Amino acid sequence: MPKLVLIRHGQSSWNLENRFTGWWDVDVTEKGVEEARAAGRLMKEKGLDFDCCFTSVQSRAIKTLNLALEEMGRLWLPVEKNWQLNERHYGGLTGLNKAETAAKHGDEQVHIWRRSFDTPPPPLEAGSAFDLSGDRRYAGIMVPATESLKDTIARVLPYWESRIAPELKAGKRVVISAHGNSLRALVKHLSNIPDDEITSLEIPTGQPIVYELDDALNATDRYYLSER
Repeated sequence: MPKLVLIRHGQSSWNLENRFTGWWDVDVTEKGVEEARAAGRLMKEKGLDFDCCFTSVQSRAIKTLNLALEEMGRLWLPVEKNWQLNERHYGGLTGLNKAETAAKHGDEQVHIWRRSFDTPPPPLEAGSAFDLSGDRRYAGIMVPATESLKDTIARVLPYWESRIAPELKAGKRVVISAHGNSLRALVKHLSNIPDDEITSLEIPTGQPIVYELDDALNATDRYYLSER
């Protein structure tokens, strides 16, 4: 049966500072580095191996994947990077401290922006310091000004169907290193989680999630590797 492993990147500097990150490119912390290495050691200890790897074009996910593969002795594995696996774009909230934002706009409003399925945060203003429309990584791509989880799912799933699912159906063992919301999109799809429940699903940093799939890529089991 096909096997898929999902890993959310290790703790980032803005996770630590409690800031909205989204598409902004921040590095992992020392703790994040160790989380990634520990994930790699755990996967090796449990006998997992892979044939191909997928990640976003954001440094924290790429570095997490590389550190984990290094611990497994698998840095030579093929890796495909794609913006469609990026974190959800937090629009005008990018860079803001979550507690300060709640103090300004109210807890209820910030909760809606963070946890609503289809209500995006305010859009990023043109010319903002966090505007990535000129970044080489996104040449030829319409960089969003903001995204809801629903919007994130709408870009993640076509990439899953076109690039990742075919590898699994061909019998390949796959690992994906990505972000809280892009992984929520995949977990929602694979585990058939309703819209109103997926927003509250927490995906911890650096913890490999293993999916056992049947030949049609329906989930037969899902578990954190540390629990088996």
